[in-house]
Amino acid sequence: MPQPHLIRDATDADVPAIAAIYSDEVRERVNTYEYDVPDAPEMSRRMRALLDAGFPYLVAERDGAVAGYAYAGSFRAREGYRFTVENSVYVAASAQGHGVGAALLAALIQACEARGFRQMIAVIGEPANVASIRLHERFGFRHAGTMAGIAWKHGRWLDTVFMQRELGDGSGSDPGNGVGAGT
Repeated sequence: MPQPHLIRDATDADVPAIAAIYSDEVRERVNTYEYDVPDAPEMSRRMRALLDAGFPYLVAERDGAVAGYAYAGSFRAREGYRFTVENSVYVAASAQGHGVGAALLAALIQACEARGFRQMIAVIGEPANVASIRLHERFGFRHAGTMAGIAWKHGRWLDTVFMQRELGDGSGSDPGNGVGAGT
């Protein structure tokens, strides 16, 4: 019988599994618009950059193996956006449909709120990704817009769905000093 999901901070030891999950996304799907599969050292560099900037990076274990990962990063580079994060959630094909994405997203939201972030943006590769849209809706994200035909991958133009969720007080109060990544 499968064990419950263990959600924990990602470590360097997780990078090969993270890279394998992401390589499938790059090659086979449109959940990322990246074309070239990054190798494990590049994935490690990306993870370290996010962690060093104060963002959460999580993995889900299922039956003792990494079944998925999630992280938050800067939504945009300008300082005024420092309280807004963009989320990313990737689940291994073999673990999809078992609640891994939900467990990761719940933990990621909590980790971002604990760090003082106020808004989370989901950038979803195409409206046909109903599973991701429904997952985000379950966690209180609302549709914030769809940009038509802004990406080209696998021989076709792709629309991109934006969804948004408030974190903590959202825009309801002054965030104060010393919160958000890079402050």
